[in-house]
Amino acid sequence: MEMALKEEVGKKIAQLRKEKRWSQDELAQKSGIGKSHIGRIELGRYSVGLDTLQKICDALEVTIELKTKAAE
Repeated sequence: MEMALKEEVGKKIAQLRKEKRWSQDELAQKSGIGKSHIGRIELGRYSVGLDTLQKICDALEVTIELKTKAAE
C-alpha cells in the first residue's frame, strides 16, 4: 500500500474514532485489534489488511467505500 494511502486511511480512522469520542483503547476493544496496532494504523505506519479494516469499520459502524480513478 502506498504511503500516502496508508496515511489517508489512518487519518480517516482516527477522525471517525475521535468523532465517537473513543480512545484508541476503546476502538481496540470494540474491534478486537490490539491498541498498539490501532496506533500504527492511524499513524500510517502499517498497511492495514482488508479483514482488519473490516473489523475497524464494523466497530465504528461505517462501511468501506471503494472509488475508482475514473469516478474521481
